[in-house]
Amino acid sequence: MEKFKLPDTPYRHKMDKSLPWADYPRPSMRRSSYFCLNGEWDFAYSESEPKEYKEKILVPFPPESELSGIEREHTDGEKLYYRRSFTLPDGFVKKRVVLHFGAVDQICEVYLNGKKIGEHAGGYFPFSFDVTDALTANENVITVIATDTLSPLYPYGKQTKKRGGMWYTPVSGIWQAVWMESLVDNAIENIRITPTDKSVKIEVFGGESKKTLTLSDGTEYVFEGESIVITPESPRAWSPEDPYLYYFTLKVGEDIVESYFALRLVDIRSVNGIPRICLNGKPYLFHGLLDQGYYPDGIFLPATAEGYEADILAAKALGFNTLRKHIKIEPDIFYYLCDKHGMIVFQDMINNSDYSFFRDTALPTVGFKRLSDRRLHRDPKSREIFLSGMERTAKLLYNHPSIVYYTIFNEGWGQFRADDAYDALKAIDPTRIIDSTSGWFWQNKSDVDSHHVYFKKLKTKPSKSRPTVISEFGGYSHRCDGHLFGEKNYGYKTYESREEFEDAVESLYLNEVAPLVKAGDSAFIYTQISDVEDETNGLLTYDRCLVKVSEERMQKISNVLEENIK
Repeated sequence: MEKFKLPDTPYRHKMDKSLPWADYPRPSMRRSSYFCLNGEWDFAYSESEPKEYKEKILVPFPPESELSGIEREHTDGEKLYYRRSFTLPDGFVKKRVVLHFGAVDQICEVYLNGKKIGEHAGGYFPFSFDVTDALTANENVITVIATDTLSPLYPYGKQTKKRGGMWYTPVSGIWQAVWMESLVDNAIENIRITPTDKSVKIEVFGGESKKTLTLSDGTEYVFEGESIVITPESPRAWSPEDPYLYYFTLKVGEDIVESYFALRLVDIRSVNGIPRICLNGKPYLFHGLLDQGYYPDGIFLPATAEGYEADILAAKALGFNTLRKHIKIEPDIFYYLCDKHGMIVFQDMINNSDYSFFRDTALPTVGFKRLSDRRLHRDPKSREIFLSGMERTAKLLYNHPSIVYYTIFNEGWGQFRADDAYDALKAIDPTRIIDSTSGWFWQNKSDVDSHHVYFKKLKTKPSKSRPTVISEFGGYSHRCDGHLFGEKNYGYKTYESREEFEDAVESLYLNEVAPLVKAGDSAFIYTQISDVEDETNGLLTYDRCLVKVSEERMQKISNVLEENIK
């Protein structure tokens, strides 16, 4: 397939090539101590440690991406070698120094000054090492060795070695920020924030017993032990219409961190005899878009954080209030921007194990949507890795008020014993809605009835026990010349002109979605926010240069849907 040259994304030229992605990478737990290791690193593909590094790579972009400066896929057997030297600023070191990686795909070993300091498996999760004892006062050399065979044992999402259609270019190696912070002894290890619409429980793990929490308005709370419940005067609940955040500073001994919380409650209630997902005690229409998190120049990462922000704001401008983050975990900054701007997130877990087109796609498409999953994907290591990743995901993202909903399995990919997985996730996080099986292969336990509808008219049977969710639909394709990834095209209905495309989208919402809103369905996730490689079914082009639909027209659709809420 011929790959076309896309226009640059609107935010690419704002990227600082000397220090890309230099913003503090963990807004939910910020310290003043920060040393960024992004930028130019020595790089080599090699089966064994190279004698010399002949290439340079721009971290944190994966080597398959244009922004990395490498732009090629590696072959099985090759390892990815990264190396760079650095000297810490005077006065940086307090007592301990921690080295953080946002994500490295799939397996990596990390060395500092020739000493192995640790290893990690799993390409979507942050990890860190205490490197105090390996540091020198002068120049230091860090080496990262990454291996990525796209093993189905580990979560891989939409990556595949032979990309095409609904499967995309794989990435490998470092694809999120690398950074350091220096800590005092007995520092805070973690903060856990559990809100309602009127109060919030804040748990502090690690550090000294006495703690002082100060809100941005100067209100101070002093407490002993692990937790405190705060009930602000005149509580202001978070929603897409009013995404109010309470910023605070937490002082524990000599350690000081900055964070924030929101007052937000999501639950299921019977409304006029129909189970509905409610936000802050009221039925809410989750009017959303599928968001795969792919970009033409950085693949897994936009050129700057403005890429995430632009997508969020574009969705809001079109009248949407929800993004379904599809089979990908983003850097913390993405979720902070959703918190800040008021964009609800339905978060997917990342699939592992094998995918079968016949079992997982073809049969359900023609109507075979019931299948016992107790004996599917029986490899015990694969199951253990998935469940561990599910737990890590829920704990990693727990504090973000924008996340109200988790999907465990999507369209049967890697699915096994979904009822057990539901119980496990509910025990970890009982505060959010759980969609155990998005699309089909429904089992017994799920908070919602979740359907994917692409080739038939949208139609659901109201449930008396669970809210109904259309977790994927639409997927209409419109190709915009000059903004295409390649010659091939993937979508569910194709429209040649913009006018035909807009008319079809409007008809779908007014004639099929609106009646279901009136009947009491809770959520609708249209596929999708942007084109992705061969898929041209986005409302934005892949380069984010064109919006295919009128903001005014989409806002009117949103208003009609709101009027149909019972």
